[in-house]
Amino acid sequence: MNNKLLAKAVQDYINANVNADVNQIALAKSMFEGISPAELATQIAAKKKSEKKLPTWFHTENIYYPPMLSIEQTSSELTAKYKSKLAKGDTLIDITGGFGIDSYYFSQKVKKVTHCEINNELSAIARHNAKALQATNIKFEAEDGIAYIKTNDKTFDTVYVDPARRAEKGKVFMLKDCTPDVVGNLDILLEKSSRIIIKTAPLLDIAAGLSELKQVNEIHIVSVKNECKELLWVIDKGYENDTRIKAVTLNSGIEKDFSFYRSSSNASVHFTNHLNVGEYLYEPDAALLKSGAFNLIGATYGLLKLHPQTQLFSADHVETDFPGRIFKIESILNTGELKRDINIKGNVIVRNYPAKSEDLVKKYKIKADQDQFLIFTKIANGENVILKASIIQYY
Repeated sequence: MNNKLLAKAVQDYINANVNADVNQIALAKSMFEGISPAELATQIAAKKKSEKKLPTWFHTENIYYPPMLSIEQTSSELTAKYKSKLAKGDTLIDITGGFGIDSYYFSQKVKKVTHCEINNELSAIARHNAKALQATNIKFEAEDGIAYIKTNDKTFDTVYVDPARRAEKGKVFMLKDCTPDVVGNLDILLEKSSRIIIKTAPLLDIAAGLSELKQVNEIHIVSVKNECKELLWVIDKGYENDTRIKAVTLNSGIEKDFSFYRSSSNASVHFTNHLNVGEYLYEPDAALLKSGAFNLIGATYGLLKLHPQTQLFSADHVETDFPGRIFKIESILNTGELKRDINIKGNVIVRNYPAKSEDLVKKYKIKADQDQFLIFTKIANGENVILKASIIQYY
């Protein structure tokens, strides 16, 4: 950590050049003694990356930024604030502290937070930023979090861990492919706490995760703007009942959730063989789709499913608490009508239809439109349909 980057003149330069070309800055001559152009470029690029993802950090003076990889891997403020609500008790240890976003938000909910980070420089950066953010109830330990737990006689109400995929792995679908080894150390973590919160990437398979873990009380699937961001596994010591799954959407200050017990996910659903102009089409959010409760969605909201392999639903009413998009069907077209309409416009959505969206756009010369949609899909009798629809609810 180069403290010279915190000098007022340097900070003024960083703030004034937050939208500058960092490649040019990195290749230019050094402007400040003891600071390389690459260091300046890193601070500017990381600060810029934080503008939307970490606005509190972006707007706070004298924040010291880590390399870009740490910014890319860290939780957003939106998801960190959500998961802070899952903390239990007065004490929490974050055994994979990183840049410190999650630890900061946990510190807003519990009395004492311990931030463990094996990378000495990243630990120092998180410590400095906590002071800048006036978070005085976080203790920083520059060491391996699992080792700290094992060698310390302290206990904590909550343990939080964000395991990363191992360097040699590609896409991760199992916890065993991540580090630290949560599965292998689960017993010691449960010895030292009453609740464990594990954050994983959304690609992790839910059934596989449940087979690796035990005493899982809840799984929270968190999405932002129809993109799954993380899975949160809440393990409570001694819990042996059914796991509750919560699909949570966080969008523009609005939080919605769809929750159910895993044993009830395979509900029966009714299908539709016919769609009508004026009806509404429901598209579940990515978090709902990840949950696997495809039929339960329809049963809960009184919707008809279009097709067993089409995760779209229809109804003659609007349920605004539905986590997902809702469209109003304006007309039902056939391919002949598409060919004849030389001014056809719409955002193309393809769901269980024998063509790709880019090919359909090219074939029918469809022009882009912000509010109009063309939905190519299939209904229960096997018929392919083309729906011209307007959107009445985003997520």
